[in-house]
Amino acid sequence: MADFSRVLAGPYATMLLGDLGATVVKVERPGAGDDTRAWGPPFASDGQSTYFQSVNRNKASIALDLSDDADRELAGDLARVADVLVENYRPGGLARFGLDHAALREANPSLIYCSISGFGSGAGADLPGYDLLVQAMGGLMSITGTSEPTKAGVALVDVLTGLHAAVGVLAALHHRDATGEGQHLEVTLLSALQSSLVNQASAFVGAGSVPRLLGNAHPSIAPYEVYATADRPMILAVGNDGQFRRLVNVLGSSELADDPRFATNPARVAHREELNAALSDRLASAGADSWQERLTAAGVPCGPINDIAQGFALAERLGLEPIVEIDDGRRSQPQRQVANPVRYSATPPSYASAPPDVDEDRDHVLALIRERGRR
Repeated sequence: MADFSRVLAGPYATMLLGDLGATVVKVERPGAGDDTRAWGPPFASDGQSTYFQSVNRNKASIALDLSDDADRELAGDLARVADVLVENYRPGGLARFGLDHAALREANPSLIYCSISGFGSGAGADLPGYDLLVQAMGGLMSITGTSEPTKAGVALVDVLTGLHAAVGVLAALHHRDATGEGQHLEVTLLSALQSSLVNQASAFVGAGSVPRLLGNAHPSIAPYEVYATADRPMILAVGNDGQFRRLVNVLGSSELADDPRFATNPARVAHREELNAALSDRLASAGADSWQERLTAAGVPCGPINDIAQGFALAERLGLEPIVEIDDGRRSQPQRQVANPVRYSATPPSYASAPPDVDEDRDHVLALIRERGRR
């Protein structure tokens, strides 16, 4: 796999595929490399940006200046022997180097060529594809926050786009296995976001309803948000009438389940303010840990608001093994990474190498090109 992508969406997709066994060659600018190598602090103990580390394991790095004739030829050689090429240049940006899909498909007709952009290759081709812009322009920020539109705490659109790209590549490879045909995939941040808006997007598309800010509340379910307790806030995520009845029984207010304002979910949504006032009065009588223990035992979904360290501690306690250590022999100490989230019974993800330094694998990549070129 030839990875001509930078920053997050493309590198995340290629890392996931590398976890599943793909040989990924990351093409970087000489010297500086991927932009995210300079995004910090924080930096890991070996000096690498933790941002870069988050999406670049299981890759070999080669530095190529596409404006240089020799390097451009090498890039072309790599593309012609690759099964998959992933790029997130501005639409058409690789055409001037002879590395667009049209230029490569004759020499490599089975190539899966995946292009990632912000707004597509048509009228939106000149719009810059930054996650924050798409969160804003695509509508996500309009439904996130309390008193003003707010971005998600992570580059969520990039991550969602990377996931869609990885799934698309796998489907295209399956098609190629059956037919021998490669193809060109286009994945945009805007389209990936709109697909991922799911019920909020469907509210507009199917009913003409334009969702607005609700803070931590859910537009279609209640109670499903943050509530104060005697010591710290907690989440209630009550998804049906049976769970609501069990909730109010534990709170000592079983009569609320028969109140016409709260007896069904649509009624609870319509009377959200009255419902929240009633629940808040009861929840103030004990702390979050006490409520979680009692409500969980009764089958009511709930939990505290953890920070990231507490979230990882929870995953550890549950035996989910969220952190792996990669010791590839090239660093003075193993590197800690977030594990691939998919568990396989027969083909588990591999963690063969930590994120490389710029051009660290040039000799290996050149040998790989020669070997594949002889096939």
